[in-house]
Parts: sequence; structure tokens; C-alpha cells
Amino acid sequence: MSLLITTSLRSGDLLDHYRLERLVASGGMASVFRATDTKTGRPVAVKIPHPDKAGNGPVLGRFHSEIEIGRKLNHPGLVKVLPNDGASQRYAVMEWVEGRLLREIIDEQWNLPIERAIRITLSICDALEYVHAHGVVHRDLKPENVMVDAEDNIKILDFGIARETRGNLWNRAVRQEAMGSPGYASPEQIKGKRSDARGDVYSLALMLFEMLTGEVPFSGLDPLTAMNLRVLVDAPSPCEINPAISPRLQSIVHCALARDPAKRYASARKFASDLSATLAEEHRAQPLESFANF
Repeated sequence: MSLLITTSLRSGDLLDHYRLERLVASGGMASVFRATDTKTGRPVAVKIPHPDKAGNGPVLGRFHSEIEIGRKLNHPGLVKVLPNDGASQRYAVMEWVEGRLLREIIDEQWNLPIERAIRITLSICDALEYVHAHGVVHRDLKPENVMVDAEDNIKILDFGIARETRGNLWNRAVRQEAMGSPGYASPEQIKGKRSDARGDVYSLALMLFEMLTGEVPFSGLDPLTAMNLRVLVDAPSPCEINPAISPRLQSIVHCALARDPAKRYASARKFASDLSATLAEEHRAQPLESFANF
């Protein structure tokens, strides 16, 4: 897949003391290069806003939000934003993470083994619990924003539209982009209401549903119809798509996907607690020989 290049910088260029090696991602706001810090020799990711966004206040606010949140938070499940004092232009430097996006893994495998899907979800829950405990809500969780390494350790990416729950620093900068990605937005986000930690739980539950079944609820419909159905109709039962899903796991997914936030898991920790118990049951029920290739 070719990437849309919307920056004048190219592979081989030197940006301050960072040697740009290759373009690895390009979206509506910025381009991301793998680079080498010539002072330390270590690989880093350099995220550079597109030049045509220089006068776009909300976009730049989102970019600065990601940097500020990245500097505030320190958890193995989050991509670390590195200090970059004295930069000659606006850009962010982050740790380089080896691995694959969860989106690539799902697209390749369709539905993941149940134990693996639960373990990845538990790792994301752990990172989310830390994020929420520090007063931040991600608001844009999706498979494209989770990196998975060879040991299934995860890193959550892109805090550009995150919001601080105990203040208005991030809320002020990104209020126009509050809904996040339509395919994984919670019902309250779709309705334009304030989203808290339970919104992240909902988005993560959609990701778990997709890891278990290869599709999200109401898959195949146009995005607007799918969003409306998520507001009006309960999600279908995942076991109808994957009969190997146990009734207990199905009930957990349904709770996390409750349309009413008050009926949803109140925290990532509570979601993880039930998933951990189910994982233990799945492990006991699995024949020993089936673990040979796990």
C-alpha cells in the first residue's frame, strides 16, 4: 500500500539530529517516519504535521494534545513521547515500537484464537486502567491504534483526541473531533454526549468482538446506518458468528457493549476482572495438545 506523502521531507533528510529513514504512516494530520537519533544511535518515530495544517487550530491543538499526554503518561502499554527541546520546527519524537498493528493481524487471521483475543484485550485493559486513573480518556480506540509485538505485548497509539477528565486542557483543543472513529465510537459519542472511561470500554469491547468473530456488529452496512444501529439496537450475539464462544464470554461482551453507559462495565479493571476469570475457564477447558502451537 502506497502512502500519501504530504510533507516536503523525505527519507535520508536530517531533521535537527534525527535522520529520517522511511515513511511508515501518513494520515490526515501528520506523517510518521522511522528515524535514527544521531546523538544516541537509537531508532525513534518522528511525527510531522502536514504543512497545509499549519494554520488549522483544531488540528494543531490535537497534535499538541498528543504530545502533552504522551509526556504525562508512563506505562509499558503506551507509546512514550520523548523530550525534544530546541526543535527547529513543530514535530514529535516517540519511541520506536516493533510489531504490527492489530488491524493487520485481524485482517490477516480474520478471527483470533479465543485465548489470544482475551489476552490482548486484558493487556489493553491494563493500559486503559492506568490512563483512566491519570484522568485521561482516549476516545479513539480502534485496531489501527494498537501495536502488537511478537509476544503479544501491546502499545496504544494516538492520543490526539484524548480528553483530560479533571480539567479542560485537552477538551478545549479537540472538542470538534470528539466522536473519534465512527466504526468504534460509543453510542454516547455518536450522540455527541460527553464520553468517560466507559466509552473506552465500549470501543475495546467492539475490538474484542472483532477479534473473536472477524467482524464488528452490523458489519457490511454503510457507516451511518451502522452508527444508528449501535445507538438503537443491542449488538448481535458473537456466538452466532463464532459458536466456539462460551456463554460466559458472550455475556461479558454484551455487558461491555451495553448501549446505556450506566449498564456497562464502569471501568477497564472490572471488564478485565471478568475476562480474567473467563480466560482461566477457557484454559481449563482446552485440551493440552491444543496448546502446542499457541
